[in-house]
Amino acid sequence: MEVQIAVAKINKYAVSESGDTLEVVERPGGGLSVVLADGQSSGRGAKAVSMMVVRKVISLLAEGVRDGAAARAASDALFTEKGGKVISTLNIASIDLHSNTIVLSRNNPSFTYICRGEQVDLHAEESIPIGSSRNVRPVITELGIESGLTIVIFTDGLMHAGKRRGLPMDVGGTIRSLIEDLDPPPQQLADALLAHAIRLDDDRPADDISVLVVKVTTRDGDDVRRMSVRLPLHAA
Repeated sequence: MEVQIAVAKINKYAVSESGDTLEVVERPGGGLSVVLADGQSSGRGAKAVSMMVVRKVISLLAEGVRDGAAARAASDALFTEKGGKVISTLNIASIDLHSNTIVLSRNNPSFTYICRGEQVDLHAEESIPIGSSRNVRPVITELGIESGLTIVIFTDGLMHAGKRRGLPMDVGGTIRSLIEDLDPPPQQLADALLAHAIRLDDDRPADDISVLVVKVTTRDGDDVRRMSVRLPLHAA
């Protein structure tokens, strides 16, 4: 088996900086962690918040701190820095080779979808963003690594797409239709979800949107680890 990770993200329309920040860090015991944060509001201020949160988390994960403890520490740091006046969502998805599991840590009211084959399960346990008070705890889900497992994580811009037109996005229904029809690779699934959200917003995203897809597939190839990133640039 192998784990594939894909991301698709876009800024809020006419805003130069995204309030969403995503980073990948190698775990000292083996495996990888993907950290996604969405700072309150949008633009430069939100970007500063989400970057502070992500950097705090990845520094702790790189030192071997457990995901839940890293999330709580980031929340306490944000609360101390901003006096409880600024919040951020936080998702951590860790491929832990020591336990042979995928650990999901969520401080995000936006749901997580976990798919096994054509079965799509919604994980909607109550979860609050970090930074609002001390001792904010994440919702933790631990899954055994198994072929066909697909995890979809996103910031709230995805589920709010289309609301201003009275046509809110049905994230779960869209995932089901894509998986049933295509069984897409993770990048194709992330791209399709983002593209549908953008269409619902008339090609003018009403918020920053980030989509993270983690998929366990059958292994077909060598032992080389690979990462590919695309960063579109705009002329000044």
